[in-house]
Amino acid sequence: MAWNSGGLRGGTLEELINLTNEGYRAKGLAVVQKIPTPITPVKLDSESHTITLAYFEQKSTVDYIGAAQGLPICFDAKQTGRKSLPIQNIHEHQIQFMREFENQKGVAFLLVHFTEPDQYFMLPYGTLVRFWDAARRGGRKSIPFDDFDQRLRIYNKDGFYIHYLEAINTYFDIK
Repeated sequence: MAWNSGGLRGGTLEELINLTNEGYRAKGLAVVQKIPTPITPVKLDSESHTITLAYFEQKSTVDYIGAAQGLPICFDAKQTGRKSLPIQNIHEHQIQFMREFENQKGVAFLLVHFTEPDQYFMLPYGTLVRFWDAARRGGRKSIPFDDFDQRLRIYNKDGFYIHYLEAINTYFDIK
């Protein structure tokens, strides 16, 4: 299935990941679920019944969690229009959860979309935490596009919009 990035202009990163996950599940490759962030509505639009103001009940962990071929995986999806990923977009409770997940022999990572040049990457927890720790010690406050490992670039392939399982396989090959 061919796809060009202009074909789904209205599609968000989350929608593309969800479609990919549905495809993985249908083909028996993985079962990965979006973790909803619990909110408490404060204000509702009476006509449209839409929540117009809410607050988060608790800190979320990561966006997605599941298993692929028996391997526990968790990841958070991040998108940036800059030439780097701001560290401030990653929260301490997410780093802590990913650390605990990896300590339990799972694989934790960020799935990062750079809107320009419209490229997706897997950023493994080990790499992420090095940048996170350096930023906390006063270093650079973002991860430059050029520091993302091209071998972990994620492509549209085999009918999957964001075929991140290939990046996970590559990660184990280079680890």
